[in-house]
Amino acid sequence: MSAGELLERSLAYALGSVAGARSVCPGSGTPCAEWNLGELLGHLDDSLDALYEGLTGRSIGLLPHADRVCGFRTRACAVLGAWAAGPPEDVLIGERPLDVRVMAAVGAVEITVHGWDVARACGLSRPVPEGLAAELLPVAQCVVGAEDRGVRFAAPVTVPPRAQAGSRLLSFLGRRP
Repeated sequence: MSAGELLERSLAYALGSVAGARSVCPGSGTPCAEWNLGELLGHLDDSLDALYEGLTGRSIGLLPHADRVCGFRTRACAVLGAWAAGPPEDVLIGERPLDVRVMAAVGAVEITVHGWDVARACGLSRPVPEGLAAELLPVAQCVVGAEDRGVRFAAPVTVPPRAQAGSRLLSFLGRRP
């Protein structure tokens, strides 16, 4: 699966999760202990803005936060449009070049996992689609190291050896599926 397809599928999954947030209090807890739902949605906005900036060299700009669901949809469409327009081969992270496909794949992990977090905060049962999870797990295993634990991710959670890819992805990133 191409990086663009991963990005598109992760955004589709997250859009379904974020749609459920419209009727939930922004102060509700999430699987990310340090963030409430409103903060998590803000983090997702920031992630999409960073992806867009990497794809275009421009920022999406601040959108009103009165309706985070609508804002997320707008940002997701902008990211997909930028990808479809033909992103550069490399993006600069600080002063270091990064292959745009790597950026898109890492962004897909971020969007998918936080899409799951949003669904849980909204009381929705939305497992990560198995095919998507199977593609994202090796990406996560490549980019999340020991130094990220306790800072950006909790310690991995143990799951049965034959657990499905969605459970393995989530547990690797410190979630309890």
